[in-house]
Amino acid sequence: MHIAIMVAMDKELQLLLSVMPNNKEVRVGTQNYFLGEIGNHKVVVGKCGIGKVNAALNTLRIINEIHPDLVINTGVAGGASLDMHVGDVLAADKIAYHDVWCGPGTEYGAADGYGRFFQAWQPGLDAIKKMNGEVKFGLICSGDKFIHTEEEVKEIRSNFPEVLAVDMESAAISHACAQTHTPCLIIRVMSDTPGSGDNVAQYKDFWEKAPEKTLGIVTNLIESL
Repeated sequence: MHIAIMVAMDKELQLLLSVMPNNKEVRVGTQNYFLGEIGNHKVVVGKCGIGKVNAALNTLRIINEIHPDLVINTGVAGGASLDMHVGDVLAADKIAYHDVWCGPGTEYGAADGYGRFFQAWQPGLDAIKKMNGEVKFGLICSGDKFIHTEEEVKEIRSNFPEVLAVDMESAAISHACAQTHTPCLIIRVMSDTPGSGDNVAQYKDFWEKAPEKTLGIVTNLIESL
């Protein structure tokens, strides 16, 4: 299997490359990507950038150029539920936009031509459930804004009561994968809890504790496929 792993930031990229030491750097369009292996699978690792547009463009580029069998997006997210705490890992079974509405007669969160939710690759979710370790499953919502206040979380939950986490890329990556019929998995570790009063400090401190938990889950998952 040929697997693409997309992250948003350099910090996440360097953490991932640490488990793939014998990699080869290549240029695809305007981005640098890294080719290597994890387990018995060929892997390409790249940075999609922060935000929905960057994520969609670079995911589509890697799909069109490398033709992966599976796209995995990993990195950090903000907890949007009392059930989520810093360091918890979420494997999203559903993904949605929390800032999309196409006007009267349309469903809130539904991108033009698509339903309200994008679905994750079920065989991958099943494989994660068989692994050791505590991983939570549920909805992640994306939008072009760093969520940091209780009011912002409440607004998102008013449209998506079941949301567990928020980020800025997952829905756009899932959208690009849906458009190209490419299986997709979203695996995020909680870096902060918006609305807690100190989530900006949580986010900054989080990087001092390298999120090895999510890296271990991703590598163990790939090795199990």
